[in-house]
Amino acid sequence: MADKGLLLVLSGPSGVGKGTVKSAIVENKVFPFEYSVSMTTRKPRPGEVDGKDYFFVSEARFQEAIKNGELLEYNEYVGHHYGTPLAPVKEMLHEGKDVLLEIDVNGAQKVREKMPDGVFIFLTPPDLYTLHLRLERRGTEPEAVIRGRIKQARNEILEMADYDYAVVNDTVANAVDHIKAIVDAEHVSVKRVIDDYRKMVKED
Repeated sequence: MADKGLLLVLSGPSGVGKGTVKSAIVENKVFPFEYSVSMTTRKPRPGEVDGKDYFFVSEARFQEAIKNGELLEYNEYVGHHYGTPLAPVKEMLHEGKDVLLEIDVNGAQKVREKMPDGVFIFLTPPDLYTLHLRLERRGTEPEAVIRGRIKQARNEILEMADYDYAVVNDTVANAVDHIKAIVDAEHVSVKRVIDDYRKMVKED
C-alpha cells in the first residue's frame, strides 16, 4: 500500500563486486528499480559509458555541484571524487519507484544521515584473500594501490554494524538472490506500511 519507493543502498569495499551484482540484477530483471547514476571525476574504464555507468565530469563541474547542493553524498577516493545527484533520487522515490544506489562506505554513511529510512545492504567478500584476487584480476591498478584498498577494506568491513543487512558475494547468483529476498521483505515490512493502514482505519 505504501506509495513511496524504497531507497536501496548497496555498499561495500572496493573490488567486492558491487557493480557486477548490480549489473546482474539489471540484466536478469530480478526486481524493478531505478538506478541512480553517480557523478565522478575519474576517467572512464574500458567499456564504461557516460550517463549509464557514471556521469564523467571535470573537477570544476563537481565542485560546482557541491556548492549548489546538488549531491546527496560525495566523497574522494584514491584521488577522484564520486557523488550521487540528489534531485533524480528524490523525484523517483516520490513517484513510488525503488531507487538503487551503488556507492562506497563513506557515501553510504552520508546517505544514512540524510535518508535514514533507506535500506542499507553491505556486500562483503567471503574473505580478504578473495578480495585481493578480484582486485588483481581487474587489472586496472598497480599492486601498491591494491594493498591500500585491502587495508581500507579491513576498516570498512567493521562498519557493517551500521547496516541493515549483510550479503556475502561468494557467487553473483547467491548475492542477487539474497538481495531480492531483502527487497521483497522490505516491501511488506510493517514499518513501511503501517501509516497507510492507520489512514485506512481512520477513514472507516
